[in-house]
Amino acid sequence: MPVNLRVELSSEVPIYVQLKNQIRLHVDRKALKPGEQLPTVRELAVSLNINANTVARVYADLEGEGYLSRRRGVGTFAVDPHSQTVRDVPGRAQLAETLRQLKNLGYNPRQVLEMTAELLGEDLK
Repeated sequence: MPVNLRVELSSEVPIYVQLKNQIRLHVDRKALKPGEQLPTVRELAVSLNINANTVARVYADLEGEGYLSRRRGVGTFAVDPHSQTVRDVPGRAQLAETLRQLKNLGYNPRQVLEMTAELLGEDLK
């Protein structure tokens, strides 16, 4: 294991939160360097004596937050979430697909912006 990850089973803080916070902290402090591979879900679950679904959920959430990158068949890697360009951010592909669908439905850019602002509770004016 590249860094020392541990969970306190008797803690009031849920295991999921403990693990997620530790990995996030290790990435932020560069204890997990960008490109460094993390253990597989199964390896980490066994080493920490926790459920593999918990580890999988933590990895998925941290990937969504830009802290990890998972490559099918290769592994899970640390990412510097502060150095990503707009092209690299998680969710960009989903947003692009949604925008394509809205365009195909006949929405113009102004309508999409207004709808987005409304849904986010923002004022465009």
